[in-house]
Amino acid sequence: MGSKNKLKRFKENESFSNVVQPSREEVVEGRFLLKGNWKQDFFKNDKPLVLELGCGKGEYSVGLAKANPDKNFLGIDIKGARFWRGAKTALEENLENVGFLRSQIELVDFLFAENEVEEIWITFPDPQIKYKRTKHRMTNSEFLQKYKKILVPGGVVNLKTDSEFMHGYTLGILHGEGHEILDANHNVYKNEYSPKEVVEIQTFYEKQYLEQGKPITYIRFRIK
Repeated sequence: MGSKNKLKRFKENESFSNVVQPSREEVVEGRFLLKGNWKQDFFKNDKPLVLELGCGKGEYSVGLAKANPDKNFLGIDIKGARFWRGAKTALEENLENVGFLRSQIELVDFLFAENEVEEIWITFPDPQIKYKRTKHRMTNSEFLQKYKKILVPGGVVNLKTDSEFMHGYTLGILHGEGHEILDANHNVYKNEYSPKEVVEIQTFYEKQYLEQGKPITYIRFRIK
């Protein structure tokens, strides 16, 4: 994408009613007023809140919102020019139960209050295969503790990935730390018991992975 196109999207994001773009300072210094108030102040309702972390172009957040009108969905990504597509689609289709937040995922416990989130989706994260980069891996112990903090008791996390490495790494962490694995699947499209929202919603990149013949894996778990 050209820089001109990117700038145009950044500009449009600023005018979108379904996009929130706080500064890092505002979030870290505790001045982010939506923390703890997402339902009443942003969504203007009392429906359960579901996050998609690293939402890319936003197709999953939009797809989940269409399939579940009884819940609120929020896609989070630092790349605003990417989720511009999802935000625009949501506005064009009058989807009022989906929004987008431009921020770093590691600030998630500064962006949401304790017990504010019902469920988390992590879709096709960068597996960060180089060993020294484990601190950025979105299912490492540190991230799991951040998620636990903001999730309601019994809240669940979903991981959907094309990376066998990420799938295996996450299962290892979950087993090692004694978390509760609700579902673990090595190829969602070859399993008749795969949940509907795992096989019926596909991201732009997922379609490419499927064309390359890559199996798509899935884990659903609770953090103890």
